[in-house]
Amino acid sequence: MYNPKSMKAEEFISHEEILDTLEYAEKNKHNEKLINEILDKARKRNGLTHREASVLLACDLPEKNNEICELAREIKQDFYGNRIVLFAPLYLSNYCVNGCVYCPYHFKNKHIPRKKLTQEEIKNEIIALQDMGHKRIAVEAGEDPVNNPIEYILDSIKTIYSVKHKNGSIRRVNVNIAATTVENYRKLHDIGIGTYILFQETYNKDSYETLHPTGPKHNYAYHTEAMDRAMEGGIDDVSLGVLFGLESYRYEFAGLLMHAEHLEAVHGVGPHAISVPRIKKADDINPDDFDNGIDDDIFAKIVACIRIAVPYTGMIISTRESEECRKRLLNLGVSQISGGSKTSVGGYFNPMPEDENSAQFDVSDRRPLDEVIKWLMQLGYVPSFCTACYRSGRTGDRFMELCKSRQIHNFCHPNALMTLKEYLQDYASDETKKIGYDLIAKEVEMIDSNVIKEKVEENLVKIEAGSRDFRF
Repeated sequence: MYNPKSMKAEEFISHEEILDTLEYAEKNKHNEKLINEILDKARKRNGLTHREASVLLACDLPEKNNEICELAREIKQDFYGNRIVLFAPLYLSNYCVNGCVYCPYHFKNKHIPRKKLTQEEIKNEIIALQDMGHKRIAVEAGEDPVNNPIEYILDSIKTIYSVKHKNGSIRRVNVNIAATTVENYRKLHDIGIGTYILFQETYNKDSYETLHPTGPKHNYAYHTEAMDRAMEGGIDDVSLGVLFGLESYRYEFAGLLMHAEHLEAVHGVGPHAISVPRIKKADDINPDDFDNGIDDDIFAKIVACIRIAVPYTGMIISTRESEECRKRLLNLGVSQISGGSKTSVGGYFNPMPEDENSAQFDVSDRRPLDEVIKWLMQLGYVPSFCTACYRSGRTGDRFMELCKSRQIHNFCHPNALMTLKEYLQDYASDETKKIGYDLIAKEVEMIDSNVIKEKVEENLVKIEAGSRDFRF
């Protein structure tokens, strides 16, 4: 039985409910009356159930699919405007004891170079990231209780926050590490992390156990219930994701939304963000070995339907995807992207030769951060390095209340403009500066509130004079 309020993984992610949902969606994929009713409900901006959203995903009526994409664009604009948040991953260690068959870090892979950064090496990585202009990072590490214990992760976060270089500092550290205990989540909360990130990989229990044959990650329930333990440990913001390509995309889509429903029902707060990675080529990994790959059109439809179903959540796309693909997804719902990313351990300060590559996956969008920033602005977006909500206590239910009422724009838009000005002043190329200054002037002029406009203008002048870190 499906029970979103249950704390047991196999009840809030019910296999039978997902199968019933997929059958219902397939049966109604041409039911225009029902599809119109679901779209009318979605236009109220309160989201959809996993079953309703699955009908939209299954729909293959061209006219209705156009409506779905257009509605996704409208909802993205209403909740997130034209802001795109930038971040970068930081790989601390690729030591791992798990046997995940889709990841080159699996313990049987004996030819990938294994590396764990020292605290001094972490400082060098952070300086390199700060020299690019980054303010927000996502810490990544394999699961290895000997090489990567929680104490190592905590020490690394302390190091990251301690590094002040020129005008640079990392203001938000998100953490993507293996499922752990309430006690360890409490330690992560107390040290000041931003969002806790954990990808489910697949919600199909049988597939999950096959894909994770050995290691602690084999335990489906422990992994799937991790977000509940994280929130019990005091972490307000959690981020979900699946690795599309491992299992049927419709199954994963329904499971992902059921997980979001569960968090909302139990904790009163849904996921702060949802990531949508696709399996990619990597050392020892060939995506063609997996039977459930999805093309770009299906991928875009998934993003649009997630945006409609959970309008309040951020959506993340990484440099796994190409420039062309990312451009398309930005229009349909994505609100956060990585830029200038390295997925190898120590890849920013001292990139490894190709034959010594420790990367977790191949990067498709290899452009430097400055090129990504310029590209975003040329597309009409405002690149944002904002971390103000996290540092001002607007997290968890406080953030969601502002987001769901669509008041968050009054905080996020000014902060985006101010952090963009910081980037332009400190890091941008001349061409990027010119485009950026023109964009900021245009955006400031469009601010409705005179009070907010005057405050933004005042702070932009102070930033130009050398002050940093203003926030609403």
